[in-house]
Amino acid sequence: MCWYGRVTPSPRPQRWSLARQLLVLQLVILAALVAAGLAFAYADSERATKDRAFDQVRAVAATVADAPSVLAAVSTPVSTPASTPDPSVMLEPYAERVRADTGVDFITIMSPAGIRYTHPNRALIGQRFIGTIADAQRGGTVQETYSGSLGPSARVVLPVFDAGHRVVALVAVGITVATISAELRERLWPLLGVAAVALVVGGAGSYLVSARLRRQTRGIAPDELRHLFEYHEAVLRSVREGVLLVGGDRRVVLCNDGARELLGVDGDPVGKGLDELDLPPELAETFTSERERADELHLTDSRVLVVGTAPVRSRGRALGTVVILRDHTELQALTGELTTVRGLAEALRSQAHEAANRLHTVVSLVEIGRPDEAVEFATAELALAQELTDRVVGAVAEPVLAALLLGKAAEASERGVELTITPDTVIEDSATAVPARDLVTILGNLIDNGIEAAAGRAGRPGVVVTARSDLYGLVLRVADTGPGVAEDAASDVFRRGWSTKPGEGHGLGLALVAQAVRRHGGDIVLGREVGAVFTVRLPRREHG
Repeated sequence: MCWYGRVTPSPRPQRWSLARQLLVLQLVILAALVAAGLAFAYADSERATKDRAFDQVRAVAATVADAPSVLAAVSTPVSTPASTPDPSVMLEPYAERVRADTGVDFITIMSPAGIRYTHPNRALIGQRFIGTIADAQRGGTVQETYSGSLGPSARVVLPVFDAGHRVVALVAVGITVATISAELRERLWPLLGVAAVALVVGGAGSYLVSARLRRQTRGIAPDELRHLFEYHEAVLRSVREGVLLVGGDRRVVLCNDGARELLGVDGDPVGKGLDELDLPPELAETFTSERERADELHLTDSRVLVVGTAPVRSRGRALGTVVILRDHTELQALTGELTTVRGLAEALRSQAHEAANRLHTVVSLVEIGRPDEAVEFATAELALAQELTDRVVGAVAEPVLAALLLGKAAEASERGVELTITPDTVIEDSATAVPARDLVTILGNLIDNGIEAAAGRAGRPGVVVTARSDLYGLVLRVADTGPGVAEDAASDVFRRGWSTKPGEGHGLGLALVAQAVRRHGGDIVLGREVGAVFTVRLPRREHG
């Protein structure tokens, strides 16, 4: 309504929750089933009661018709229809005694013409029987429900035969419909009790199911539940990050498209165990971690992933783990390139510092009047630096790799390590199809590992680098004079987190090398001829 220009929104109609709707539906179905069952049971009970009533009156009528006393009493012919037959004197007490003993409502013995010899209402004796007797007069049986002097009744009429098998009398026995209905009502009460118990038990069960469903769905209406599911699906499909839910049994409960792409999983992994997804063991263990993890780097065969996990608990019970995956591959590659550039810049800074020292030396030699020695010193230093540069630039066609080797040579020199590039080193453009970025990752990390291992060692610490082409493709070999790798640790060298250095933050370089090599179909071998010798073979570029 409108009040001083303000519109008051009408209250939102309260929607029935899914649990309530299910409860009402169950109760309606239960009531319908119980009502249908009660109706069928009542109909069957009514039929059975009537059948039993007809069976009873048929048996009583047959017994009376076969009684010798009845045949003896009706053997005297009847003079006129209006006169009181003599047989009634004998038959009336007998009929009433049988009726009282058997519980039927009437036993009427009549002449073949239908004149009553007996009746519960003595005033009707001598009058014509009300009902169908034609079949009985011909020696047959009449069974019907007919409305007579006592009201509607289920009756049977049988003939009485003499010795010559002639019909000399008729016997009609019946039970009123009121008596049958009273018996049926007595049988109906147990049926009603059973139906009531079924309703109560079924209603209680439906309520318990509804209460459980209400707890599980949190009382959400079906439309809201459908919208929630649609939003849930839309969010999972729209986010670029991978979202994974792993149950306590190490099976995947939920997985969006981003997670499937980042993990390289074909098909829908929901319901599969982590062991079936061919994941690195460290990554699979992280997915089931009971403690929260944030921004951990993990490697697959083709990607560098940033992994975050959080355990999910409900009412103190662990349900599983939520895993968030982010692709760090490109960023890791750019970081490696940036590290290379920084190393080159640092090398240039060191070279500039050394050049300044050498320039001061040359100037000082000139000032003290020894120009020939100054020229000789400057020429020797220039030739040494130029020789290394010319050899690297001439042997390595890729500028980025050439800069990497020059930078690593300067870095090694600054740390007291001699970096030697063997004379047979040649890297041509057609040697391999591996991009320059991945070559920087492979060669740069291997050289860094060698410098770290050789630095601080006694004697002449050094790193020897060889890069050449053969029939297979490109061969990269980096050897150092460090302590080497223990034989029992050789299988763990390329695992993320393995390092000989104490503390965290190490053990990623060699893992990245192994990942890049596997990604391009190559192989890497660890030898121990000197210190540690890493040999990488990369396939040749295919020409087509």
